[in-house]
Amino acid sequence: MYAIIETGGKQVRVSKGDALDVERLPGEQGSTVIFDRVLVVKKDNGEVKVGSPFVPGAKATAKIIEEFKDDKVIVFKYKSKVNYRRKKGHRQIKTKVKIEDIDAGE
Repeated sequence: MYAIIETGGKQVRVSKGDALDVERLPGEQGSTVIFDRVLVVKKDNGEVKVGSPFVPGAKATAKIIEEFKDDKVIVFKYKSKVNYRRKKGHRQIKTKVKIEDIDAGE
């Protein structure tokens, strides 16, 4: 069974036992998070539920493993002939979660 969930403005395909990095979520290490914005659920018997936009009653339950900073992204602005250069770096805070259960709803 797998589901496609929406989190942090992105869509992610998840199965039970998957570990994934998502945008920062509120909660402590070891706490449980419920993703209720489920777009598609495919069961093991081949049945597919597609939401419009979300599948009613479907949810994915995950456990927070850790919070960390992602790799640095460099932003460099440059304009030729006018000696304009600006260099800036940014490290996004992300949360690593492990999917524990997927509920298909109705």
